[in-house]
Amino acid sequence: MNSKVSFSAASKDYQMGRYTQSLATLNQLIDSQQDAKTYALLAKNLLQLGFKADAARSYALAAQYDSPNAYEYHKQAARLHFECGNEDDALLIGMRNLSKAQDDAELAYILTSIYLNRQQRDIVKPFKKVLSESSNPDHSRLAALLLTDDLHDQTNQMLARNLFKRYPGNIAFRFLYLVFLREFNDFDETDKHSAPIIERIAKGDLDVLRKDNPFYHLHWNGDESLNRFATIGTTPLNPERVAMRRKMPHTWSDKVRVGYMSSDFWDHHATMKLLQRILELHDTSRFEITLFCHTEPEHLAKNTTDRSRWGNVVDVYGLSNEAIAAIVREHNIDIMVDLKGHTAGSRASSFNLPLAPVHVAWLGFPGSTLNIDLDYVIGDRFVLPDAAKPHYHEKFCRMPESYQPNDPTNRPKPKPITRAELGLPEDAFIFASFNGNRKIIAETIDIWCRILKRAPNSVLWIMSNGTRNQANLSKRFQEAGIPQKRIIFCPRVTYEEHITRQQAADIGIDTFPVNGHTTTSEQLWGGLPVLTVKGTNFASRVSESLQHAIGLPELVAPDLKAYEDLAVELAQNPEKIAEYKARLKANGPIMPLFDAERFCHHLETAYEMMAERARNGLDPDHIDVPALPRRTEPFYSAE
Repeated sequence: MNSKVSFSAASKDYQMGRYTQSLATLNQLIDSQQDAKTYALLAKNLLQLGFKADAARSYALAAQYDSPNAYEYHKQAARLHFECGNEDDALLIGMRNLSKAQDDAELAYILTSIYLNRQQRDIVKPFKKVLSESSNPDHSRLAALLLTDDLHDQTNQMLARNLFKRYPGNIAFRFLYLVFLREFNDFDETDKHSAPIIERIAKGDLDVLRKDNPFYHLHWNGDESLNRFATIGTTPLNPERVAMRRKMPHTWSDKVRVGYMSSDFWDHHATMKLLQRILELHDTSRFEITLFCHTEPEHLAKNTTDRSRWGNVVDVYGLSNEAIAAIVREHNIDIMVDLKGHTAGSRASSFNLPLAPVHVAWLGFPGSTLNIDLDYVIGDRFVLPDAAKPHYHEKFCRMPESYQPNDPTNRPKPKPITRAELGLPEDAFIFASFNGNRKIIAETIDIWCRILKRAPNSVLWIMSNGTRNQANLSKRFQEAGIPQKRIIFCPRVTYEEHITRQQAADIGIDTFPVNGHTTTSEQLWGGLPVLTVKGTNFASRVSESLQHAIGLPELVAPDLKAYEDLAVELAQNPEKIAEYKARLKANGPIMPLFDAERFCHHLETAYEMMAERARNGLDPDHIDVPALPRRTEPFYSAE
């Protein structure tokens, strides 16, 4: 062998920066000397010369040999494949080293990035810990994206805590940590860690809100003028792309083709408790309904309903936004409806690609879906008053009675039950809160404490998410001087049991700035009147909308002082409660709230009005859907 054709010569050339010469030497050497160090040096030279893909393949070859550095070579190969966009090659290497990736933030970052891009979030759970503990800011930012909607998942809690402890000055991680503090009603810690944010807002620094999650932001800030600043994880809309999408050529037909996109298309999800009957009632002689479903397989496995009754179901789970857009356009949809908005599991970002002539937001997110290309938001005159228009980029499509559909056919009716069966006191006035615990803020608790003090024969019945919530809520009540015996906690139960047990209370007592949404309509369906307060944004106006639609508008207090006073007055006048319960029973079968058929007619009119504007080349504009004549006969039996 030529003395110059040796590994040491190639290594020396590499060290001296003579990469081309080193590469030439290695190319000769490789015919006779194939081992880990030779392929690794070959990879280093290729990388220096800008041939990343070739370098990745060389590192992969180096890793095949029994070498102490084999794992490192695998990792380098995966990293380079990933940087070149060769995700399949990177994934193949990463999966061979899956057990090590759980302790190696670099490889975990690669695998997580690929799986998130493919919307396969269920696979990346093991990587939360190592990414959240990494000192690399890119790893930390990616870790924050791994938060799922299960805030009781220990891995989610650990992730938020680790990120905040490592980067206490990072406002985004502070907001993330606060989500968990609020979820568990940790009021003292919430006050402590939100104080710097509140202080900055008071000084006029509204940019701090841009690091907050749009959905969780609503749970503490009811100021509609500020809600539009919470935009983390979104990118500003390009008006030119919006205009281009609206003007794209489109073939219309005699039917209006409506596409719904959601991850909630399974019958046990709260959204489907509202929506199922509407989908079943769509007039197929005038509308084609397609469900673009990205529901997780584990949820679909629990579904017991024939989903073909809801429309043509197209599975887009795990697909990229671009792939989803291509499939939607293949179906030539006229109106695409996003049912998720800024909630967990959303694919609303796919609406920033041209899906259809008309893009609509409805039901999932109670506010403006910030930085998503949407033409309309469906609401009503209560949740979307004229005063809210400046705070939305979408045009309002207002339903004539309530924006929330309700299903009287597939929803169970309450069965007879006694207080004794539920362990409740027979002679006390019972206020009930069945809203999610994260909706209970410190101000709400303080008002409830004043109500209990002013109404001494009353108790508060609260649904608790778990022992941690129960302990924190109990602590706040005890600090205010409310005896433990006056607070009765109950667990979550099956849907049927929950519908039945609600009637045992005297009145539901609402939360703010996020009301009960599905929860309020469930209480009204179960025969329990609900006391609420007039809100200041969509999320805090929902119960007002529902109360009007069922004919109990006097249970909407104009402000928090009136809310407190009315609660005390009702506790002292049980005959008023009997009157409200009787009216609720009488109104259910004839008022609009549970009239799915009527709602569906109004919704279809809304779609036709939207489609007509688009068909005529007109830009979206505010729409108020006209109401059908009032019913004079019941549409279902209350018995």
